[in-house]
Amino acid sequence: MDTPRRDTLLFFLAALVLLAAGYGLREPWPADEPRFVLVARQMVESGDFLFPHRGGELYPDKPPFYFWLLALSYGLIGSWRWSFLLPSLLSALGTLVLVRDLAARLWTPRAGLWAALAVLTALQFTYQAKRAQIDPSLVFLTTLALYGLCRHLLLGPHWRWYWAGCAAAGLGVITKGVGFLPLLLLLPFGWMARSGWQGLARSGPGYGWHWVAGAAAFLLPIALWLGPVLAIALAGGRPDHAEYLHNLLFTQTATRYTDAWHHHEPWWYFGQVIALFWLPFSLALPWLARPWRQAWRERDARVWLPLAWVLLVLLFFSASPGKRDMYILPALPALALAAAPYLQDVLERAGFRRALLVLTTLLAASLAAIGLLALLGEPGFERRFELARGLAGEARWLWWMLAGAGGIGLLAAAWLRVRRAHWAMAALLWSLWLGYGFVVHPVLDGENSSRDVMRQARALAGPATVLGLVDWKEQNLLQAIGPVAEFGFRAPPALQLQRAQAWLAQDPARRRLLVQRSEALACIAYETAPDAREVGRANRRSWWLLGPEALAACPPADRSAPVRVD
Repeated sequence: MDTPRRDTLLFFLAALVLLAAGYGLREPWPADEPRFVLVARQMVESGDFLFPHRGGELYPDKPPFYFWLLALSYGLIGSWRWSFLLPSLLSALGTLVLVRDLAARLWTPRAGLWAALAVLTALQFTYQAKRAQIDPSLVFLTTLALYGLCRHLLLGPHWRWYWAGCAAAGLGVITKGVGFLPLLLLLPFGWMARSGWQGLARSGPGYGWHWVAGAAAFLLPIALWLGPVLAIALAGGRPDHAEYLHNLLFTQTATRYTDAWHHHEPWWYFGQVIALFWLPFSLALPWLARPWRQAWRERDARVWLPLAWVLLVLLFFSASPGKRDMYILPALPALALAAAPYLQDVLERAGFRRALLVLTTLLAASLAAIGLLALLGEPGFERRFELARGLAGEARWLWWMLAGAGGIGLLAAAWLRVRRAHWAMAALLWSLWLGYGFVVHPVLDGENSSRDVMRQARALAGPATVLGLVDWKEQNLLQAIGPVAEFGFRAPPALQLQRAQAWLAQDPARRRLLVQRSEALACIAYETAPDAREVGRANRRSWWLLGPEALAACPPADRSAPVRVD
């Protein structure tokens, strides 16, 4: 086996171990994971794959493609615990394959490995790859779309890859609305083509209608989903279907972009996201400025076409008042492509290696200090963390993990020093991510997933008692054991409680309420009622099992309320 092929194989084996560490050792955690898995599970149970539900309500916040992936993974494996992370794992590996292959075709196999390594080492990429959220799948689809477009625009003509890229963008749209963003690549391509940039492919025969066929390829996946949904919603005359369509197609897209109702951040917010969350790759950016300027002077489209797309993505998301750190993650692979031919030269610079060693030392020292302070002292943050999480002696494994990862990083930095600073960073990241998967996952799972609270609630209530969930979270319904009822998710807690009172009064001997303690439900006699029992804490929330006497001071019940029983 030749050296490039061996290095590629070793890289992907290492990536698989790193990304899969902890797989199967936990249930879905907030935020988002329990919601998405619950929606997918209800799809499987109901057979309705067009209109997603969360409990008894339609869930219009996201298109359904990611839920279909979760359902497909469950169908293949037969266990939600062992399948819910599969789409993210495969998407992350697929993204690395695409980045390596495209960079290798544009430059050299070695440059391809450097590009893939830059993506893998970015903290945000690996963290998201270990989460069952939409973003890893979206990143794969946007990267696939960029790959197909670049195979045609930079390495072509290759119309089939162009159409495949457009189709991938269409799948991206039914995964998350911003999946169309790769098509913005055509804007700088058109300008570069007119300006005579180097490295652009010529389109070849069939120049006109082939471009139009790309639009058809983009719209086809959207039409295959949206067509049946529109037909059923418009023909059925159900108000909830009409509300679902309006919310999904308008509120969650145009309104959310132009007039976001949460996550307001300043226009420069994504600059700090790149600087911090894309470390250690982002540390190389100052050393990349000079070769990128040279590529601009040389009009090298291989560098500046993906880089221009990164700038467009930043501009697009920065223009919206609502911003979250993961929004710009699809731009990471393109940034790595633009950096690929220069990363080895950057690594050979003494200034960069010194900065990398300083970063490694600071991160390792911080982790070691947190772990040792928690193990050897009684710092306030340790007590607050353990109390909020409902942890006891098992928390020591978290502190040992942090201290161990930090210690490994410090030892590696002291031994390898400036000359091999990249290996010291690799040792730190390796120990941190393995510790996260094999220690953090099992230690925090019972509390994070609400599995322990739901088991305790069932044990206290008894096997035949129906639990009514009030002010519930998706993880409560997902982890529920035995019969449960819920009274709406989007309804205010006070309205849920009124509905629950009516339901409880119908059969008080065989029903109990599981309620999140909050100021909104202050009328409940948590501490004094004989039929009020504290179940436990999960996700920094306190949960109580209640009978009718605990609700005596609450407003009258709404006896006309809808109830959904599982």
